[in-house]
Amino acid sequence: MAKANHTLVYEFILIGFAGSPELQILLFIFFLIIYFITLLGNFGMFLLIQIDSRLHTPMYFFLSNLSLLDLCYSSVVTPKMLIDFVLESKTISIRECAAQMWFFAFFVAAECYLLASMAYDRYVAISNPLLYMVMMSRKTCLLLLVPPCFAGLLNAMTHTVMTFQLTFCKSKINHFFCDIPAVISLSCSETQINKMVLFIMSFTLGSLSSIFIIISYIYILCAILRIRSLEGQRKAFSTCSTHLTAVSILYGTLFCIYVRPSHSFLPDQGKTFSVFYTVVIPMLNPLIYSIRNKEVQDSIGRVIRRKGLL
Repeated sequence: MAKANHTLVYEFILIGFAGSPELQILLFIFFLIIYFITLLGNFGMFLLIQIDSRLHTPMYFFLSNLSLLDLCYSSVVTPKMLIDFVLESKTISIRECAAQMWFFAFFVAAECYLLASMAYDRYVAISNPLLYMVMMSRKTCLLLLVPPCFAGLLNAMTHTVMTFQLTFCKSKINHFFCDIPAVISLSCSETQINKMVLFIMSFTLGSLSSIFIIISYIYILCAILRIRSLEGQRKAFSTCSTHLTAVSILYGTLFCIYVRPSHSFLPDQGKTFSVFYTVVIPMLNPLIYSIRNKEVQDSIGRVIRRKGLL
């Protein structure tokens, strides 16, 4: 694990966000509120889809899985970050760091490919509305979960195994969680292969899912243009707008931090991007899909009335 003239590293120190104790408390409150909204929004969306039979359609099947992924990958990072705001000791053991990296790499890659599966679902819904429920059978929906799981496992196993085979001679991670580039930078081993694999895999996995989404939306656009009524076109665009919003936010952020050359931005900029996709995006997704979705709004109303809350 270490070379002769290097100290053996048993744990890391997460530097997180610098600032006065008062600022740390304010950040704790701010991120705690965001995390609470994330838990409430994603678990609420998942629960709503399960209890309302009118939402038992392929589109909401994928949306419920998206909510679970957002809930999971936010929970891999945020609780530890919140604890570090209020404790002086910001240490994390190597095993805990490896576990955090593995689960985060799995969930974030799985979400990218789940969004690609959701793009295919939208294509079928718009191009073949009469055969939608037949073509998107339960079996088909489950098969469309295979690429997200495979991409997640491949991403997590590759980066975690390669990273923790390195020799570490520094212990301070200039980040608020065990992100792959931040941990690699602590090694006194040769890391060029790790950096190359990170770039190639991020670019390849991201590009494949992006290309699939782009192709799906080219066909979707063609199908929408064949709709003769303006009202029909508006409704078709409306069903895709929420998905496009979620895709644009997540992919734009991930490409900025993992595909962009590491020397082209400062570490603090990397933290800012990371806060956005680890903390903010999981909070935004359920809001995007509920605020801009009339079916979800109607379902919330039905559940509230059924429970006698109004």
